[in-house]
Amino acid sequence: MTLWAAVVCAFEVEEHARFGPAEARVLRILSTTDIDILRPLIDSFLRSRPGVAVDYTAASSAQVMQAIVTENARFDLVLSSAMDLQIKLANDGFTRPHRSPWTPLVPDWGNWRDHVFAFSQETASVVLSRAAFAGEEPPRTRQDLIDLLRRDPDRFQGRVGTYDVTVSGLGYLFATQDARTAESYWRLMEVLGGLQVRLYCCSGEMIEAVAEGRIDLAYNVLGSYARARTDLAERILVVEPEEYTNMMMRTAVILGEAAEPDLAGAFVDHLIAAAWSDPPAPDYPFLDPPETTRPVGASLRPIALGPGLLVFLDRLKRQRFLEEWRNAVQQQ
Repeated sequence: MTLWAAVVCAFEVEEHARFGPAEARVLRILSTTDIDILRPLIDSFLRSRPGVAVDYTAASSAQVMQAIVTENARFDLVLSSAMDLQIKLANDGFTRPHRSPWTPLVPDWGNWRDHVFAFSQETASVVLSRAAFAGEEPPRTRQDLIDLLRRDPDRFQGRVGTYDVTVSGLGYLFATQDARTAESYWRLMEVLGGLQVRLYCCSGEMIEAVAEGRIDLAYNVLGSYARARTDLAERILVVEPEEYTNMMMRTAVILGEAAEPDLAGAFVDHLIAAAWSDPPAPDYPFLDPPETTRPVGASLRPIALGPGLLVFLDRLKRQRFLEEWRNAVQQQ
């Protein structure tokens, strides 16, 4: 059973739902993942736990940090696509360790000190409008994309989109990883800025904008979210840039002040088993990219889970990065 309710709090909530019986032990989850995406895994978790309910709150990664660090909001478990912010929570003492019986399934790079657990790998992709690119070869590399946009600026004026990295934690993570990897990132941002790029908070909004014909392409969209929209498959095309494609890991942390640490640990175990079993669980929603659609020659680059992610969270480094990003993207 699902009951919808309003959440009274200072941080901004995107969605809220309660799953399970009214009288029950309650696992409180704060997450950046849309409810509909994770609903199958919540349902399968509760099927074997009749006396348990899940209270699920979805918010942006920045709002998640505000809730935990600033407001001391009461949750048991945080699930986030912003790997760097999860590492920061652990590094700053907001989490507790968990020893999972499923740990041997997790790759070494997917478990940071038994505090941060990865349960997905998802690509930063380019989403194109099939209608806008009908009859032509889509760009396969960032340089292809830069050349295309420079060659026909009138066609793409106001018709391109990407994350607003000043408000999106995942967008900021992807942007800083791009900047560390290739000089082409800044050239691409300058080209997008010259085309009056539209800025978005999240992948879902970009995917909808492309599918509805409001823009022709979006850069650094979560490929898993785009592929999950099977209802839009005839309207959008998902491309992994061939020179490299960043892959983020969605991660879970158990909060140090969790009221239900055992339930939180059990849910982490459930996520790990679903993600890393071979094959993954039937209700696992983050298969990305499927082997059958992975582009020939594409270089998948997993973002390393560890303290190196904290570099761009330094206040001065973040300030300098955002200033450079604004100069490139928000051209006056």
